[in-house]
Order: sequence, then C-alpha cells, then structure tokens
Amino acid sequence: MKQLILMRHGKSSWEYDVSDKDRPLQERGVNDAHLVSKTFGLHAPEIDFAFASPANRALHTGMIFLRNLHFDLAQFRVNEALYDFSGQSVQRFVEGLDDKWDVVAIFGHNYAFTSLANTWGDQYIENVPTAGLVHITFGVDSWSDVKKGTTKQMVFPKHLKK
Repeated sequence: MKQLILMRHGKSSWEYDVSDKDRPLQERGVNDAHLVSKTFGLHAPEIDFAFASPANRALHTGMIFLRNLHFDLAQFRVNEALYDFSGQSVQRFVEGLDDKWDVVAIFGHNYAFTSLANTWGDQYIENVPTAGLVHITFGVDSWSDVKKGTTKQMVFPKHLKK
C-alpha cells in the first residue's frame, strides 16, 4: 500500500519585491505549518521520503513540518517538478516515485494539490487551504499504478483554531 501526504505551503507574503519562488511565509503561515504538523504528528505514519517545491514558501513549510515530526532530513529533497500549479507535473512526479518508498510527503502549491486531492482521493475538497494537508492511501504496490485512493485525513488550520 502506498500513502501520499500532500501539504500546501503556508500563507505567503506579498510585501517584498521578490520573484514568485522567493516569496517568504507570513507569520501566520509559519504558525499554521506548526499547528498542522503537530496535529498530524499525533497519528502520522512513518514517512519514508519527503520532497518540496524549490519555492521558498513550500520549502520553509516542509522544513517546519518535518522538524516537528523529527524526520531525518537526509531523506528529503527539493524537486523542480513540484513547482507546478496545474498538477500535471506533480502527477508525473508521483507516478515516477521509487517503489521502495511506501509513505511519501510532498510540499507544494495550488491549484495542483486541490486538483490531485480530488483526482486521487475519495472526498471532494473545494480548496486545499494554505498549510492544508491531505493524506491519501492507495491499495497498490507501485506508484505508477496510483489512480484512485482513499482520503484518510485532512488537516486544515481553520479546523484546529478555536
């Protein structure tokens, strides 16, 4: 069985004159990434490998998440294919993952993550929010066979705030 954890980057800042890839997280984005990762960590499967988009906001979200789970960062890589907004590049990336990994986390962007969560999962999601996480399981042994799975859980910041 394969398990995919999709996490959209936290809320980013537009107040700096930088390229899209260089936009940083806002304080809210940092806080939400901590909140979601700590909540997910209470029942998280052991992650075999993790990848992030090279965009600063996605990379920073991934670092917060993985550090909160005490993840070995030697099992983490940045991949240009995850700097994708349509979902096509991310889909090809996931289908090409090494089958030795059963649980993979990826940190990236919308519209890609909402589209893929709806394509692969069995629960409709209007929008994966910033710092939102969707965990999908697939009853297959090869990433190339990933088609339709089960949405195991969704962890969204607004559901965790009182």
